[in-house]
Amino acid sequence: MSSESIQPAPALCRRTLLAALGGAGLAATLTACGGSDDKSSDSSSDSSSGASTGSAGGAALAKTTDIPEGGGKIFADQSVVVTQPTAGEFKAFSTVCPHQQQRVNSVENGVITCPAHGSQFNVTDGGVKKGPATSGLTAAKIKVSGDSITLA
Repeated sequence: MSSESIQPAPALCRRTLLAALGGAGLAATLTACGGSDDKSSDSSSDSSSGASTGSAGGAALAKTTDIPEGGGKIFADQSVVVTQPTAGEFKAFSTVCPHQQQRVNSVENGVITCPAHGSQFNVTDGGVKKGPATSGLTAAKIKVSGDSITLA
C-alpha cells in the first residue's frame, strides 16, 4: 500500500460559483435585450388585397407598372415578392422558401423559383408547383393605392 491518502476533489469556492452565475446572468440579460431585424414574423390578413402581411407597414415598394403582368418582382431587402397574376391584380408573398428557409430568387413565366433545391411556386397564390417544398409561400400584406404599391 502507498502512503498517499485519497483526497476528495476540491469543491468550488463561493467566489468562483458566484462569478460564473453572474456571467451567465449577464449573458442572458444581454441576449434578451438584443433586437431582431426579422420583419417577416407578423402575419395578419387583409381581405381587400387577398394577402397577409410579412413586413413593416407603409414602406413603398414599387409602382404598379414595375410589376410585370403574369410575373413579379423580388424585393430582397423587405423579404417580399410582389406578383401581378392578371392585369390589375397584385399579390405578395414572403421570399422565404418553406422547404429549408432559403430565399426565392426569380420570377419568370408565372413561376417563383427557389435556387436551393428547385422548388417552384405559383404567382397567383404562392402554392407549390414543384417540390421538394410541400407547402406554399406565406402571403404578405400589401396595399395598392393608385399606381403605388406599399407594404401594409
